[in-house]
Amino acid sequence: MTVLSSRETAMRRFLPDTFTILLVCTVILASLLPASGTFADYFGIATDLAIALLFFLHGARLSRDVVLSGLLHWRLHIVILLTTFGIFPLLGMTLGLIPDTILPQPLYLGILFLCVLPSTVQSSIAFTSMAGGNVPAAICSASASNIFGMFLTPLLVGLLFSVGGRGGFSFDALEQILLQLLAPFIIGQVLQPWIGDWIRAKKKILMPVDRGSILMVVYLAFSTAVVEGLWHTFSIADIAVVIVADMVLLAIVLVLTMFGSRWLGFNKADQITITFCGSKKSLASGVPMANVIFAGQSIGAIVLPLMLFHQIQLMVCAVIAQKYAAAAVRRATDKEIDEATSPA
Repeated sequence: MTVLSSRETAMRRFLPDTFTILLVCTVILASLLPASGTFADYFGIATDLAIALLFFLHGARLSRDVVLSGLLHWRLHIVILLTTFGIFPLLGMTLGLIPDTILPQPLYLGILFLCVLPSTVQSSIAFTSMAGGNVPAAICSASASNIFGMFLTPLLVGLLFSVGGRGGFSFDALEQILLQLLAPFIIGQVLQPWIGDWIRAKKKILMPVDRGSILMVVYLAFSTAVVEGLWHTFSIADIAVVIVADMVLLAIVLVLTMFGSRWLGFNKADQITITFCGSKKSLASGVPMANVIFAGQSIGAIVLPLMLFHQIQLMVCAVIAQKYAAAAVRRATDKEIDEATSPA
């Protein structure tokens, strides 16, 4: 019964989560009933307000004690930030060598965009905890990644997209990031001492704000893309190429973080933290950022590779976390046996 239960648990972790299913349903809804005209205009205003509320809650949730304590482990955080905003973009530029006939340019830009995004917060911490990693460091590193990402992501988009003559960004976009995303975050941080505990305690109640705002952006983005002929532009083969590219990208980063952190001399707990925080890309931050950075443009093709990468990273990292956890149990058992059989 125990073995069966473990297999069922593993299977549940490998299957798509509820939020991924909601994302798929949102894309289907936008494909069948896309927002257009006046409704799309008002829905866009509501989406902007929802995104501002989302980042306000992010700021209000983040404890300053966590940030201050985590800053002491600066060497680990530098490795994760360099992976997130250095190695990932370099790999994204390498994928640009794939001909347009195999990987269409709009979808490649989506892959390049996901490469410059910050790490996730919730899943990075959850997988680090499951695998027995350094959870306080994961909390600090994932949070710092998202804070730095508000500046680094638009700057990297401006640099990488302009290098290839692709445009798509101006410093007006950075200004919008600061006003729509960073300003609400800072307000949340200022009010955190008074409302932080209450917001953290109401996590389940406030979760619809987090996920609802992302679903709103996805619906609006794909509505615009569908009206402009998204599904007539890309074939199933194009989507398959994106999935393969996402998988290769994730595999390379996982190998680099796993073996690189070991080579740099980090202990097992820190290796786990670097692996999970360094290999993730945030859908929660990425979709709102795309909505601001590429304002006035169709972002359906931009966020599609990110949505696919989101599910791939969850499935793969769930399996890896279970392997780490099982290895930790074996080590603990072997240690107990050694202590029990060793002479007094």
